[in-house]
Amino acid sequence: MNAREVLANYYVHANDGDWDSWCDLFAEDMVMDEQLAGRIEGRERLRSMMRGMGAMYASFENLPRYFLVDAGGEEAAVVSHISARSSSGRPIEADVMNYFRIHDGRITYMSNHHDTLPFQVLSQSSGL
Repeated sequence: MNAREVLANYYVHANDGDWDSWCDLFAEDMVMDEQLAGRIEGRERLRSMMRGMGAMYASFENLPRYFLVDAGGEEAAVVSHISARSSSGRPIEADVMNYFRIHDGRITYMSNHHDTLPFQVLSQSSGL
């Protein structure tokens, strides 16, 4: 799978709520710098964290707007927009930029960048 196919599947699986297939896009020794969750190392740790997505969100949609992939197909950036609802039904709207490193058809590194304010409803919903 080339970088564009990996990235297309990243958003398809996220929007389908198919978090196991989404996690399978990552290398076993992946690293993610996630703006809300911090540094995540290892695909199985990521998989266990993603099992909580259904409890956090009543709905979740992350629509890509722009894909930039380098000529070698190993670095990419995607600008997207998240429209979601917390488990208590509060709306979340945020523009996002994700940076990816991809090797042998797997995401080896990812970081995301967005305004954290819209996501504060998640901690308010869970009582944290």
